[in-house]
Amino acid sequence: MGNPPGNLMTSRDLAKAALRGEPSYVWRAGQDRRMRMILSAAQGHLSGRVLENGCGVGIYLEHLAPHAGSIIGLEYEPGRAQQAQNRVPYVIIAAGEELPFEPLAFDTILSHEVLEHVKDDRSSVEEMVRVLKPGGVILVFVPNRGYPFETHGVYWNGRYHFGNIPLINYLPSRWRNHLAPHVRTYSTGDLERLFKQLPVKVLQQQIIFGAYDNIISRFPTLGHLMRFFLHWMETTPLKIFGLSHFWVVQKN
Repeated sequence: MGNPPGNLMTSRDLAKAALRGEPSYVWRAGQDRRMRMILSAAQGHLSGRVLENGCGVGIYLEHLAPHAGSIIGLEYEPGRAQQAQNRVPYVIIAAGEELPFEPLAFDTILSHEVLEHVKDDRSSVEEMVRVLKPGGVILVFVPNRGYPFETHGVYWNGRYHFGNIPLINYLPSRWRNHLAPHVRTYSTGDLERLFKQLPVKVLQQQIIFGAYDNIISRFPTLGHLMRFFLHWMETTPLKIFGLSHFWVVQKN
C-alpha cells in the first residue's frame, strides 16, 4: 500500500482507492522486505513464466522482472496498467476472475494485496490455480483480520474516509462489512476456506507486520525500535495482530 505522490487525492482518487486500494508507488524498506520473501519462497520457479496478478503501477513487476525467465503483469485499472507498462512492457488489462490465459501457462503467480479487492475472491483463486502448472506456486499477500487498523478507510454517513481506522476489524462481521464493504480482511480460517478442495497444498504461511517507513522518516529512533519490536512479534503468538498474511501455495 502507498499513497499517490504528495498525498494529494481528488474525489476521483478516493473513489478508486475505495474500490481498488492504493498500490505501492515508491520502493522502500517494506517493499524490499516483501520482495526478499517472494524471491526466497519462489526459488526454483522464477526461471519459468511468471504472472503478477494485479500489478498496480508495476513497482513489484519491475523489481521481479530481472529474476524471472519471462514475466507478465495483469491489471484491471487501465490507468494503472499504462503506468505499469512504462516499467515492464508486458501488461494485460483484465479481471482476476477471468484470466485470459490457457491452462497450465505459468510457473509462478504473485497476488500482492489484491484478493481483498476483487468481486469474487474464490473465482480469482480458482483461476490462478487453473493457469498454474503442476508444481508451480502461488504467492499471496492479503490483509489480516487481526490487525488493529483497517488500512483501506471506511464509509460513514454515506461518505468514504481514507486512512487507518482503528478497531474496525474487531467488530462483528456484519458491522465491519457495513463500514468497509469495499474491502475484505482474512483470518487463517478464511484463507483455508478460500483454497479448500482445490488441487493445492500450502507450503508456507506467515503473518507479518509492516515496515512503518512513514513513521521512521519522521521519528527515526522511535520508528526503528517499533519496527524491531513488531518484527520480533512475528515469532510469537502475538503475530495474530500482524498486518498481512503471506501464503505460498503449490499446485499438486
